[in-house]
Amino acid sequence: MEYIIIIIGAVLVNNIILSQFLGICPFFGVSSKINTALGMGVAVIFVMTLATLVTSLINKYVLMPFNLNFLQTITFILIIAALVQMVEIILKKISPSLYQALGIFLPLITTNCAVLGVAILVTQKFADSITQSVVYTVASAVGFTLAIVIFAGLREQMDLVDIPKGMQGVPIALITAGILALAFMGFANLV
Repeated sequence: MEYIIIIIGAVLVNNIILSQFLGICPFFGVSSKINTALGMGVAVIFVMTLATLVTSLINKYVLMPFNLNFLQTITFILIIAALVQMVEIILKKISPSLYQALGIFLPLITTNCAVLGVAILVTQKFADSITQSVVYTVASAVGFTLAIVIFAGLREQMDLVDIPKGMQGVPIALITAGILALAFMGFANLV
Protein backbone atom coordinates (compact mmCIF):
# COMPACT_ATOMS: atom_id res chain seq x y z
CA MET A 1 0.00 0.00 0.00
CA GLU A 2 2.89 2.35 0.77
CA TYR A 3 4.27 2.01 -2.75
CA ILE A 4 0.86 2.65 -4.31
CA ILE A 5 0.62 5.91 -2.35
CA ILE A 6 4.10 6.90 -3.51
CA ILE A 7 3.21 6.14 -7.15
CA ILE A 8 -0.14 7.96 -7.16
CA GLY A 9 1.39 10.88 -5.29
CA ALA A 10 4.31 11.25 -7.70
CA VAL A 11 2.33 10.76 -10.93
CA LEU A 12 -0.86 12.69 -10.23
CA VAL A 13 -0.80 14.70 -7.00
CA ASN A 14 2.75 16.07 -6.92
CA ASN A 15 3.54 15.94 -10.62
CA ILE A 16 7.04 17.31 -11.05
CA ILE A 17 6.04 19.57 -13.94
CA LEU A 18 2.57 20.73 -13.02
CA SER A 19 2.92 20.89 -9.24
CA GLN A 20 6.61 21.33 -8.51
CA PHE A 21 7.52 23.24 -11.71
CA LEU A 22 10.60 21.15 -12.51
CA GLY A 23 11.28 20.44 -16.17
CA ILE A 24 9.38 23.40 -17.58
CA CYS A 25 11.91 23.94 -20.43
CA PRO A 26 11.27 20.58 -22.14
CA PHE A 27 7.60 20.86 -21.22
CA PHE A 28 7.26 23.90 -23.47
CA GLY A 29 10.14 23.20 -25.85
CA VAL A 30 9.56 19.58 -26.85
CA SER A 31 5.79 19.36 -26.58
CA SER A 32 4.70 20.51 -30.02
CA LYS A 33 4.22 16.92 -31.30
CA ILE A 34 3.14 13.81 -29.40
CA ASN A 35 5.94 11.68 -30.90
CA THR A 36 8.69 14.01 -29.74
CA ALA A 37 7.08 14.40 -26.32
CA LEU A 38 6.84 10.64 -25.92
CA GLY A 39 10.47 10.21 -27.00
CA MET A 40 11.57 12.77 -24.45
CA GLY A 41 9.42 11.12 -21.79
CA VAL A 42 10.90 7.66 -22.38
CA ALA A 43 14.43 9.07 -22.32
CA VAL A 44 13.67 10.91 -19.06
CA ILE A 45 12.25 7.74 -17.45
CA PHE A 46 15.42 5.84 -18.29
CA VAL A 47 17.98 8.50 -17.37
CA MET A 48 16.13 9.77 -14.28
CA THR A 49 15.87 6.27 -12.84
CA LEU A 50 19.51 5.46 -13.50
CA ALA A 51 20.73 8.85 -12.26
CA THR A 52 18.71 8.74 -9.06
CA LEU A 53 19.86 5.22 -8.28
CA VAL A 54 23.52 6.20 -8.68
CA THR A 55 23.19 9.54 -6.86
CA SER A 56 21.32 7.91 -3.97
CA LEU A 57 24.08 5.35 -3.56
CA ILE A 58 26.82 8.00 -3.79
CA ASN A 59 24.97 10.18 -1.29
CA LYS A 60 24.34 7.33 1.16
CA TYR A 61 27.77 5.69 1.03
CA VAL A 62 30.16 8.55 0.18
CA LEU A 63 28.80 12.03 0.92
CA MET A 64 26.94 11.36 4.17
CA PRO A 65 29.57 9.16 5.92
CA PHE A 66 32.34 11.66 5.18
CA ASN A 67 30.13 14.66 6.05
CA LEU A 68 30.36 16.08 2.51
CA ASN A 69 26.68 16.99 2.16
CA PHE A 70 27.62 20.47 0.96
CA LEU A 71 28.96 18.89 -2.25
CA GLN A 72 25.64 17.21 -3.04
CA THR A 73 24.41 19.50 -5.83
CA ILE A 74 27.67 19.70 -7.77
CA THR A 75 28.26 15.97 -7.34
CA PHE A 76 24.78 15.16 -8.62
CA ILE A 77 25.22 17.45 -11.65
CA LEU A 78 28.51 15.78 -12.55
CA ILE A 79 27.05 12.29 -12.09
CA ILE A 80 24.00 13.09 -14.24
CA ALA A 81 26.15 14.59 -17.01
CA ALA A 82 28.52 11.61 -16.93
CA LEU A 83 25.66 9.10 -16.95
CA VAL A 84 23.98 10.77 -19.90
CA GLN A 85 27.26 10.71 -21.83
CA MET A 86 27.84 7.04 -20.93
CA VAL A 87 24.31 6.05 -21.92
CA GLU A 88 24.71 7.92 -25.19
CA ILE A 89 27.99 6.15 -26.03
CA ILE A 90 26.67 2.72 -25.02
CA LEU A 91 23.45 3.15 -26.99
CA LYS A 92 25.37 4.31 -30.05
CA LYS A 93 27.46 1.10 -29.99
CA ILE A 94 24.90 -1.46 -28.80
CA SER A 95 21.62 -0.23 -30.29
CA PRO A 96 22.03 2.32 -33.08
CA SER A 97 18.29 2.18 -33.83
CA LEU A 98 17.37 3.18 -30.25
CA TYR A 99 20.10 5.82 -30.33
CA GLN A 100 18.59 7.26 -33.52
CA ALA A 101 15.09 7.10 -32.04
CA LEU A 102 16.12 9.07 -28.95
CA GLY A 103 18.13 11.48 -31.11
CA ILE A 104 18.54 14.91 -29.53
CA PHE A 105 16.61 13.95 -26.40
CA LEU A 106 19.54 12.29 -24.62
CA PRO A 107 21.81 15.38 -24.62
CA LEU A 108 18.81 17.55 -23.68
CA ILE A 109 18.29 15.50 -20.52
CA THR A 110 21.64 16.69 -19.17
CA THR A 111 20.15 20.16 -18.75
CA ASN A 112 16.72 18.98 -17.59
CA CYS A 113 16.29 20.31 -14.07
CA ALA A 114 13.67 17.63 -13.34
CA VAL A 115 16.39 14.96 -13.27
CA LEU A 116 18.48 16.90 -10.75
CA GLY A 117 15.40 17.97 -8.80
CA VAL A 118 14.15 14.43 -8.35
CA ALA A 119 17.63 13.22 -7.35
CA ILE A 120 17.75 15.87 -4.62
CA LEU A 121 14.13 15.26 -3.52
CA VAL A 122 14.84 11.55 -3.18
CA THR A 123 17.75 12.20 -0.82
CA GLN A 124 15.48 14.37 1.33
CA LYS A 125 12.38 12.14 1.35
CA PHE A 126 13.74 8.61 1.10
CA ALA A 127 17.32 8.75 2.37
CA ASP A 128 17.06 5.35 4.05
CA SER A 129 15.30 3.27 1.37
CA ILE A 130 16.76 2.69 -2.07
CA THR A 131 13.60 0.79 -3.11
CA GLN A 132 11.31 3.70 -2.23
CA SER A 133 13.73 6.05 -3.99
CA VAL A 134 13.55 4.06 -7.21
CA VAL A 135 9.74 3.71 -7.03
CA TYR A 136 9.36 7.46 -6.45
CA THR A 137 11.77 8.24 -9.28
CA VAL A 138 10.08 5.98 -11.83
CA ALA A 139 6.67 7.34 -10.81
CA SER A 140 7.92 10.94 -11.10
CA ALA A 141 9.36 10.22 -14.54
CA VAL A 142 6.08 8.60 -15.61
CA GLY A 143 4.26 11.70 -14.30
CA PHE A 144 6.64 13.86 -16.34
CA THR A 145 5.89 11.77 -19.43
CA LEU A 146 2.14 11.84 -18.81
CA ALA A 147 2.08 15.63 -18.44
CA ILE A 148 4.24 16.33 -21.48
CA VAL A 149 2.31 13.91 -23.72
CA ILE A 150 -1.08 15.31 -22.65
CA PHE A 151 0.21 18.84 -23.24
CA ALA A 152 1.57 17.83 -26.68
CA GLY A 153 -1.83 16.39 -27.58
CA LEU A 154 -3.54 19.60 -26.52
CA ARG A 155 -1.06 21.66 -28.54
CA GLU A 156 -1.64 19.50 -31.62
CA GLN A 157 -5.39 20.05 -31.23
CA MET A 158 -4.86 23.81 -30.87
CA ASP A 159 -3.07 23.83 -34.23
CA LEU A 160 -6.35 22.70 -35.80
CA VAL A 161 -8.55 25.48 -34.40
CA ASP A 162 -8.74 29.19 -35.10
CA ILE A 163 -7.04 31.04 -32.22
CA PRO A 164 -7.09 34.85 -32.09
CA LYS A 165 -3.84 36.36 -33.37
CA GLY A 166 -2.86 37.89 -30.01
CA MET A 167 -3.23 34.53 -28.25
CA GLN A 168 -1.29 32.36 -30.72
CA GLY A 169 1.96 30.73 -29.67
CA VAL A 170 3.24 31.25 -26.15
CA PRO A 171 0.16 32.96 -24.62
CA ILE A 172 -2.22 30.10 -25.43
CA ALA A 173 0.43 27.54 -24.43
CA LEU A 174 0.79 29.18 -21.00
CA ILE A 175 -2.98 29.34 -20.50
CA THR A 176 -3.33 25.69 -21.54
CA ALA A 177 -0.52 24.65 -19.18
CA GLY A 178 -2.27 26.52 -16.36
CA ILE A 179 -5.56 24.78 -17.05
CA LEU A 180 -3.76 21.42 -17.19
CA ALA A 181 -2.13 22.16 -13.83
CA LEU A 182 -5.56 23.02 -12.41
CA ALA A 183 -6.91 19.73 -13.74
CA PHE A 184 -4.14 17.83 -11.97
CA MET A 185 -4.95 19.73 -8.77
CA GLY A 186 -8.21 17.79 -8.78
CA PHE A 187 -6.19 14.78 -7.61
CA ALA A 188 -4.91 16.66 -4.53
CA ASN A 189 -7.02 14.83 -1.95
CA LEU A 190 -6.51 11.44 -3.57
CA VAL A 191 -3.53 10.59 -1.37
